[in-house]
Amino acid sequence: MPTVGAPAPEFSVKDQNGNVVSLAGLHGQKVVLYFYPKDDTPGCTREACSFRDAHTTYEEKNIKVLGVSLDDEASHQAFISKFSLPFTLLADTDHSVADAYGVYGEQEWKGHKYMGVARKTFLIDENGVLVKVFDAVNVDAHSQEVLEAFGLA
Repeated sequence: MPTVGAPAPEFSVKDQNGNVVSLAGLHGQKVVLYFYPKDDTPGCTREACSFRDAHTTYEEKNIKVLGVSLDDEASHQAFISKFSLPFTLLADTDHSVADAYGVYGEQEWKGHKYMGVARKTFLIDENGVLVKVFDAVNVDAHSQEVLEAFGLA
């Protein structure tokens, strides 16, 4: 996993519309890179909606919110449409971004083990430096926690 104070791992991956998004292309903006297990599941939906509900604040502060899961573009489009999500979702179908950030591996849910993405969030400053990692995420209050970490709440 990348360490706080070091450059955040570069990535280049398609978003929900098939457009390529790269960290280098976001230079000059703060970035919230949040990894979540699966579109349209209860916890992931609550987390996404917390970012949705605070989206105006993120925009006003020039902070780019990027959600990342292993779901494909069509799944992301449906998730965005169903919950009116105003931010970008990255389709990390080959888990290359999740690998770079150390969040892909064996997970467990209700006693079932599987390979997938751990719920973690990385805050990246305008220069591409990792400034904070959230290892434990409260899906209902996470957006507020992120704003507080950026000194905005």
